[in-house]
Amino acid sequence: MTYQRVSAAILQELRKICGEENVFVDPEKMEAYSHDETPAQDYGHMPEVVTTPTTTSSVAEILKLANREMIPVTPRGAGSGLSGGAIPVYGGIVLSVEKMNRIIEVDYDNMMLVVEPGVVTNDINDLVGERGLFFAGYPMSLETCFVGGNIAENAGGGKAVKYGVTGQYITGMELVTPTGEVIELGGKIIKDVSGYDLKKLIIGSEGTLGIVTKSTIRLTPKPKEKTVLLVLFADIEGAISMVPKIMTGAGIIPTSIEFMDQLSVHTSCKYLNEQLPYQDAGSMLLIEVDGSTRERVDEDAEVIGEMCFDGGALEVYVADNYTTQERVWSVRRNIAEAFKVYSPEQSLEDIVVPVNAIVELMRRVNEISEKYKIQMPSYGHAGDGNLHTTLVKPPEWSHEEWRKIEEQILRELYREVRRLGGKLSGEHGIGSKRKTFFQDFINESELMLIKKIKSAFDPKGIMNPGKIVD
Repeated sequence: MTYQRVSAAILQELRKICGEENVFVDPEKMEAYSHDETPAQDYGHMPEVVTTPTTTSSVAEILKLANREMIPVTPRGAGSGLSGGAIPVYGGIVLSVEKMNRIIEVDYDNMMLVVEPGVVTNDINDLVGERGLFFAGYPMSLETCFVGGNIAENAGGGKAVKYGVTGQYITGMELVTPTGEVIELGGKIIKDVSGYDLKKLIIGSEGTLGIVTKSTIRLTPKPKEKTVLLVLFADIEGAISMVPKIMTGAGIIPTSIEFMDQLSVHTSCKYLNEQLPYQDAGSMLLIEVDGSTRERVDEDAEVIGEMCFDGGALEVYVADNYTTQERVWSVRRNIAEAFKVYSPEQSLEDIVVPVNAIVELMRRVNEISEKYKIQMPSYGHAGDGNLHTTLVKPPEWSHEEWRKIEEQILRELYREVRRLGGKLSGEHGIGSKRKTFFQDFINESELMLIKKIKSAFDPKGIMNPGKIVD
């Protein structure tokens, strides 16, 4: 694909569309838009111009202009992604939705919310929480990520075991297509089989099929009570083998079942200067249960705790108040940041396998770690088989040496994931970071269908090019 450069004439048109204050080309200011949370030196690329439109009509006019002039457009939310999805691989225009941040409507009667894509996810829960509601499909980066990015990645998080992911709560959207048309999909309705469900195709498409400028979100009653169990096991096998037992044998759907290996817990506790009783534990499960009454929650927690003891747990610690729950969850949330202190260069992966395959996967991860002499901590959402196995560069290695070994390790890791019936990404997306490896997970027929869908929405290929597939 051959794209045109952003000329002075194009810049002038963009300023007419968006306003002078919403278009900038200063390299120092644009640098922040050249990367996401993937390593900038490996995946970053500077845009030619950044636009921050404030209306749907402005977004539509930008895309009409870009489509006419063959200029690539990269949509961007908060830039908190981990796949390179918001990086302008081919330069061109970055279209940031940061100023489209209005909560348009709160419809308590229908338990629905209409928002623009630049709304910070946590702001929704702050707003509706006082009415006993919440947006249940939020990811773990809820304090920084935007709703638009959540939709683009179909983001999930620690509560997905019980509540599912973003896409299950998006009932409607306003979409601007790559050719600049504005269409309405879905609405304030729970059920809809009126033709193809195009909104489900847009959710998780990583901004390659259009830009969502409004979304309708279904709210859920907020549980009144919750308890967190921190369960210690002697080894990884003991912890992971409990997951399917809890899911099928307790008659209870936990809110979360998070797994942390010993290396992850040690590193995060050291980073936080936190003291947890992890010294004798080879791994941990963090299990949360919630409900409408304290009695029911305590009963469910007791049943799961007893199951863990019967399954060989060394100890079960109960966090039944906000302070202790935050202490425990903080260890889980800060694992990635803790390893950045040890080594800023790492590859945070997002593999997903059937739950009963996690034990074998972890066995192979440890073998690969020993073979290449690097740390490969694993943690994540064991309840749905989604683990964040992370490759951490030894500080003494050069960047060039690391990049060469990193690719070899990833190929071995992904080969094992594929063999176990897994997939490349559970919630972070393919983007530009995993695009090459993605080819190994799909057959030619599926690849051709993906390309035909892309072509139908984006005939000139200007919408977030360089992502998912070529």
